[in-house]
Order: sequence, then C-alpha cells, then structure tokens
Amino acid sequence: MDNQQIIRAITSQGMLPLYYHDDATVTLEVAKALYQAGIRVIEYTNRGENALTNFKHLLAQRAVDMPDMLLGIGTIKTVDHAKAFIDAGADFIICPGMIPEVANYVHEKGKLWVPGCMTSSEIMVAEQLGAKFIKLFPGNLLGPGFVSAIKELFPGIAFMPTGGVELEEANIQAWFSAGVKAVGMGSKLITRTLLDQKDYTTISGQTKKVLDTLQRIKR
Repeated sequence: MDNQQIIRAITSQGMLPLYYHDDATVTLEVAKALYQAGIRVIEYTNRGENALTNFKHLLAQRAVDMPDMLLGIGTIKTVDHAKAFIDAGADFIICPGMIPEVANYVHEKGKLWVPGCMTSSEIMVAEQLGAKFIKLFPGNLLGPGFVSAIKELFPGIAFMPTGGVELEEANIQAWFSAGVKAVGMGSKLITRTLLDQKDYTTISGQTKKVLDTLQRIKR
C-alpha cells in the first residue's frame, strides 16, 4: 500500500489499537486477537527493550496468521529508531511528538510519518513537513473541543486523538462529531490486567464491540 492507502485503511477502520508487551508470544497473541475481531491495522509501540525483536517476530508471523495486516511502529523519537524499524519492515511510523529529522528520514524512505501534536503551531509545522495524518496527543488533555476549534484551519489533514479515548459510545461519538477521522486506543482497550492474565478472548471481544460502535457512529 502507498501512504494514502494506509491512511484510508486507518480511517476506514476508525480506530488504531496500540500496545506493547515484553514477551514475543504475548505480543503475537494480542495481534491475533485484534485480527480476529476485525482489525487490519495495528500500532505496536517502541516502549521496551524487546520492542524491535518482538516487532520482527510479528512481521515474520504476519504472512502465516494475519496476511492482510498493516503493522506500524509508534513511540519513535530518533532517526536511529526510525531506521531500525523501517529496515525491519514497518509499514508506517508514529511519533509522540514532532521531530523534523525523523520526518525527513521517514519521507526519504517513502513511509507514512504520523507526528504527535498538541498545539496549532505544532500542527502547522507538521503540515509544512508533509504530514497528512496527525496524532493529537494527549487526547484526554485536548478534548473534542480542541478538534472543533482547529479542524477548519487544516482541511487537508486527518486527525486522530490518542490517550484517554474511552470505550463508551458517547465518548467516541464526541470525538467523531468534533471531526476526527479515527481514534487511537491503547491501555483503555488493551489493559494491563488483560495482558497480565493473557485474556485474549476479552481483548478480541472488546475490540469487536468498539468496531461495531464505530460502524453505528459512521452510519
């Protein structure tokens, strides 16, 4: 897929699940649970020393267990990290903030760069650096009202809040009514308790409910 197709895949899905776990087997089983629920795009996060090894394991197993899954990597803060994960085969790169050097490198490699922004000034700089899809982070501090206030200034950009998006339909509805194109869902969806208990059935079930909610909202 090219970058616009990846953006469309995320916005069509309506949500982007994100998570990290130190164990490669747990990492894979969570991905498979998400896939079973209907997810076709995932953000794995670079938040532990085993992130690269586990991500490579995910990529290796994708052809066997999840042939049409797009796998991106998040929490990329340096060019070295971007290089390592792009070399491994990441489909897209997500950053918690906006680092021009990372943006330039990711664009040079032809990959989708998704920066994290919190202010209109950061969004303007990200737009100048070529961003078409922006993560609003942390979403719980910004709120849907922020999106409503700034979306008309950036008609060519799709926004996705991450951090604090709730599972409840009213919360998700508020974000989409404000104008976002997708929501990032991490620890509210894939909780530490579910990971510790290896409760993949509940992860899959909750994810399916959120996808069903998104379909109702979009209709």
